[in-house]
Amino acid sequence: MKLGLYLVVLFVSTTAFAQKHTPLPHGMVYGSKPDTTAMMNADKVEDFMGKKTRISTTIKGKVLRVKNEKGGWFEMDAGNGRVIAAHFRDYNVTLPVAMAGHIVIIEGVAAKQFIADDLQHMAGDTVSGKKQHKIKTDARRKVSFEVKGLFVDK
Repeated sequence: MKLGLYLVVLFVSTTAFAQKHTPLPHGMVYGSKPDTTAMMNADKVEDFMGKKTRISTTIKGKVLRVKNEKGGWFEMDAGNGRVIAAHFRDYNVTLPVAMAGHIVIIEGVAAKQFIADDLQHMAGDTVSGKKQHKIKTDARRKVSFEVKGLFVDK
């Protein structure tokens, strides 16, 4: 009787301690499965966009951190100290915080940051004088990404 009770306590305690760290399996998909036929690295997206403000693409990169689990808000490394702020189009997607540090493949729409003051000479009221071109922008956050699907690669 005591041996049986001891084995049950031992089994319950080992399963409780084993659940602390569960690694993400290779091939885990969030949202829809990304199409990898025209994939590029995350550090080449901004150069590939050129003067376009929005493009549909698939990129591969490293997740720096998960900002908000619900809705899938995360930051991706874009090389040279730049960051791509990404979020899922579908708010029902929940990303685990353990996603940080993993290499992922994401498909969606990349968009450059739009500054209303840039070259808007005919856009109604124009700002002149001291206020002209004084908008502070974060040089690290030039590209945002609306994700349709994410695939955990490594």
